[in-house]
Amino acid sequence: MGKTKYSGVYTDAKGKYFYQIEMGVDRATGERIQRKSRRDAQGQPFATAYAAHKELIRVKHEYQLSNGLINYNLTYGEFIEKTYKPYYKSFVENSTWLSRQPTMKILTDRFGEMKLRDIEGGDCEQFRIWLLNDSPYSQAYSSLTYTMFRTTLDYAVTLNFLPQNIAKRTKAIPKGKAVVGFWTKDEFEAVLSKVYCDDFYEHMCFVMLWVYYMTGIRVSEGLALWWSDVDLEHKKLRIHHTLDMRNQNNWTRKPYTKTVEGMRTISLDDDTVAVLTEWKAVQEAHGVKHFVMGATDKPTYRSTVMRVISRYAKLADVADIQGKGLRHSHVSYLINEFNANVLHVSKRLGHSSPEITLKHYSHLWSRGDEELAEKMSGNIKFESATESGVDFNGNQSIKY
Repeated sequence: MGKTKYSGVYTDAKGKYFYQIEMGVDRATGERIQRKSRRDAQGQPFATAYAAHKELIRVKHEYQLSNGLINYNLTYGEFIEKTYKPYYKSFVENSTWLSRQPTMKILTDRFGEMKLRDIEGGDCEQFRIWLLNDSPYSQAYSSLTYTMFRTTLDYAVTLNFLPQNIAKRTKAIPKGKAVVGFWTKDEFEAVLSKVYCDDFYEHMCFVMLWVYYMTGIRVSEGLALWWSDVDLEHKKLRIHHTLDMRNQNNWTRKPYTKTVEGMRTISLDDDTVAVLTEWKAVQEAHGVKHFVMGATDKPTYRSTVMRVISRYAKLADVADIQGKGLRHSHVSYLINEFNANVLHVSKRLGHSSPEITLKHYSHLWSRGDEELAEKMSGNIKFESATESGVDFNGNQSIKY
């Protein structure tokens, strides 16, 4: 029996995965209660250790629910650490798990010492108002935090720790409208003019800004790009990975993107092909073989992208935008320079449908009706009446 990185999950002599877990002791017989299986709830063999781990978590929580293991003295902090976190980690991406740790800390700092069953509607409402009025967080982050709080209590109800989710009696926090800044073509040209490409690192910054602006790929998609994803001969860019990175020695190129539709191939313009061709030769001279957006063969931090944008935005005296602002900039560029149709833009961005594209970028199609307005001019033909044919009464009639 071989161990895996997941507690309770093993491999047999043939390399097949299975889980084995102890639930406790039968109160009637005093015997240990164990669960062991090689198949999931649908009867399928486990293809990976992670799949076996997920099923183990499900079986464990189902057992707890069916046996009514309710602890009336359980604090919210204990519930989060011992029950909710293992459950949450079992079904989300590692990058999501890591990004939600600060959010969970906000919740445990606020409610950690309180007994789970002592949390009342007033406590929830005070927390909601604090997030909106007095916390240092944006409305979008406050919305995410309060939603997670309500979700944790939902799970407590599911496991029979609580009879109801008292937080559901309070209003959710709306996300609010997020305004994402972007660069116009003129602003982008001003930024590029401030980059000194004879310096190796600055040359990398130039390539980073150029590729994001000219392709509209997501930040994590760009950071995951290897030269094996670039077909300079046929002018294609293959987007099939995203970067999951804790540090330069602990990272993964995940073989999928944010959505299924994000797995795509983008056509490259001749200028971008020229930029990449030159950069590839420069990188090779410095011993870099894999990462397109890198000065070494280790991945680049996401925060580096933000610093590059801020540095050259300041030099060019233009707005300091977010990383995803370059994606918005690409959409604006396609629409305003080439009046691109929504279907082509949607496929280029990796959206599941044109409706998703319009939901996020409809405000950028500001000039789409200019041609219509020109065609409408003089199209309606009529002759004005020479006298009135209506007999007005009272104050309806205003005579001059």
